[in-house]
Amino acid sequence: MFIGEYKHTIDAKGRLIIPAKLREGLGDKFIITNGFDGCLTAYDLESWRKYEEKLNALPNTSSKIRTVKRFFQGSAVEAELDKQGRALLPAPLRERAGLIKDVVLVGVGDKVEIWSAEKWQTVSAPENIEDIAESLSDMGLDL
Repeated sequence: MFIGEYKHTIDAKGRLIIPAKLREGLGDKFIITNGFDGCLTAYDLESWRKYEEKLNALPNTSSKIRTVKRFFQGSAVEAELDKQGRALLPAPLRERAGLIKDVVLVGVGDKVEIWSAEKWQTVSAPENIEDIAESLSDMGLDL
């Protein structure tokens, strides 16, 4: 389970230090792909396998499903840590998420989100969190 918020920078070659607490869960090899809301998402190999099984079980007859599969599976890359605990973030993924230098890694249960520091400031403290929490309680999640 991934939790916490970690601030780091991307070097000139596009490498990002993965914090030790997150490295433990991700392993030496893991998957990085597009995420919701303009971030990237990293999955350990087992979580990614389960996620792909769910996606692959969906019928390809729906254009929405095909779009979702392209968005996540089409952009996915296998990342590998170097001896300094860094992972290369491919240029197309960095560009899509607006990752230039300062980033925030956020543990979110079964995955790690990678945000530009600037974008993270706008999404990390929504003004309407009480309204969101209230609507979740209507779905049975009492916070």
